[in-house]
Amino acid sequence: MTNDEARLARLDELIERTEILDCLHRYARGMDRHDRELARSAYHDDAIDVHGSIAFAVDDFLDWAFAYHERQSHHQHFVMNPTIEVSGDVAHAETYYLFVGRYPERDTPLTMVGGRYIDRLDRRDGRWAIAKRVCTAEWRTTPSSHLPDRGTAAVIPPIIVSQDRDDVSYLRPLAVRLATPDDDDHETTDAETTDEGTRA
Repeated sequence: MTNDEARLARLDELIERTEILDCLHRYARGMDRHDRELARSAYHDDAIDVHGSIAFAVDDFLDWAFAYHERQSHHQHFVMNPTIEVSGDVAHAETYYLFVGRYPERDTPLTMVGGRYIDRLDRRDGRWAIAKRVCTAEWRTTPSSHLPDRGTAAVIPPIIVSQDRDDVSYLRPLAVRLATPDDDDHETTDAETTDEGTRA
């Protein structure tokens, strides 16, 4: 193999790893924003997801997962330390996760779970997606919640943090400005936010 061939092979490997990481991140963001279409895009149609001792077809899993998260006012899936092995059109990945869930009642403890996603990903028609997933839960704890309520808006329009496509992360382009004393009685409408940017 020449140096140019080696560089091209390395470039292909980096592209494959980037596409696989993007798939893993789409799952986490889709779950946290309750964006079923986005989370579903991380899986092939015939995918199987094993959570604990329960094996689900992909759409049954999403039904179960979103119903579980409906009880929480906020939650986040952190994905870390991925190890990815690619062999042709098949890849295997081990990714650590940390899940944190907060409930509407302030006295209810947080739910924190740590474990790993063990994935087989297939590339079909040029698209990497999960074919088989095993989710391990290796520790769990329920610490007290000390998260504060949101304070006074510091920017205009007010930042929307939500578990749907109204969330600030969907705003294109992201357009905010610092609030001023003249904004004290200012009410931001949906139409005004749309003038600043549109949801992706």
